[in-house]
Amino acid sequence: MKPFVKTILAAAAFAGLAAPAFSEEISFWGWRTEDVAQYEDFIAMFEKENPDITVKLRMVEAVSYGTILKTALAGEAGPDVMMVRAYGSFEDLASGGYLMPLTDDVVPALKDFPEAALMAETLRSDETVYAIPFASQTMMMLYNKGMFDDMGLAAPKTWDDIDAAAQALQEAGIFPFANGTAAAWQNEVLTFGMGASTMGKGFYEDVMAGEADFTDPRFVDALTRIQNASQYFPDGFVGLDYPSSQQLFASGMAGMFVGGSYEIAAMKSMNPDIEVGVAPAPTVNPDDEGLVAVYYDGGYAGNAASEHKEAVTKFLNFLASQEFGQAFADELSNISPIPGVKFSNPDLQAVADLNQNSIPYMMLVHFRFEQPSGSTLVQENVQKMMAGDETPEEAGKIITDGIATYYEPFQK
Repeated sequence: MKPFVKTILAAAAFAGLAAPAFSEEISFWGWRTEDVAQYEDFIAMFEKENPDITVKLRMVEAVSYGTILKTALAGEAGPDVMMVRAYGSFEDLASGGYLMPLTDDVVPALKDFPEAALMAETLRSDETVYAIPFASQTMMMLYNKGMFDDMGLAAPKTWDDIDAAAQALQEAGIFPFANGTAAAWQNEVLTFGMGASTMGKGFYEDVMAGEADFTDPRFVDALTRIQNASQYFPDGFVGLDYPSSQQLFASGMAGMFVGGSYEIAAMKSMNPDIEVGVAPAPTVNPDDEGLVAVYYDGGYAGNAASEHKEAVTKFLNFLASQEFGQAFADELSNISPIPGVKFSNPDLQAVADLNQNSIPYMMLVHFRFEQPSGSTLVQENVQKMMAGDETPEEAGKIITDGIATYYEPFQK
């Protein structure tokens, strides 16, 4: 011990005073570079309640985050707490032994989380939860509510409503839809954001029970209707990239957009005056149930090799608390899965209401663990279908055959 420190401790003891408490530092990594200010505020909330712990934040650009994180963990230089992806993208870290198992004893609040949220961060091989889910995303229909109101159009509910609204928008010189299909992942968004209601809960349940596959008439009908709706997409939509699609909708050049709940904040950042309405995927009949497709976006995990397990556990419990969930929803305009969180933002509340009637975003939730993933198959083949190079029936058959290479119910 250095003489100076010895002197301080000796002086404290002589004076009958406790030795000064030194803060324990833990590291926290994530990929949300755009949310650094908000996360610093969240950390300040935690540190105020836990003055003996300091959290050092590092955000890494999303594209390279996974590689940097895995390399660091493999080299025993990973963070104490980290954001992790969900479903198939999270399993390599959990199965590699890098993450702390999280039980109700470690994080009691987990017992109140929705089962679907916990499933997103559960390793299938040991059925153990390894991360605290932080947000859900909803695939749905967005429309320019101000534009629709000015034109006397109601929120579209059925495919007939879509046709009527699209024709009215065309007559007014406005693109009915802003979507393009050049970005492969946008085709998966189209498939379930626009087709969920036509497929229906029964189709989803039958696929999971092994009683239907993607050649089923309900899935093919959804693809057929989406393909038909492409007549309302911008000219050259097969070459239209994602940022340009966003700009068309945000600028008011298009009236509808098939996308995720994350688009609301993005559109408003591009055009603060836009009023975004949200709706479930169109139904075939007026009395059919309107559905959206939902998935969970990621979670917070502890490093199994951390030397600060007690501090890490305290921080994880904070990240699972209603206090944090409320701040997360208020500051980041995201749907927190933490029970009891209220949504003061009416846009968020509208999405939360839609989530009451939903099916899982099927390919991400269930078929993104093996190759070829269901997402890859849908993205590639719906893209070809929208370009006129495949029929809906052919797309459904190729998707089924691809998944059948590892999904036993399709091998019958």
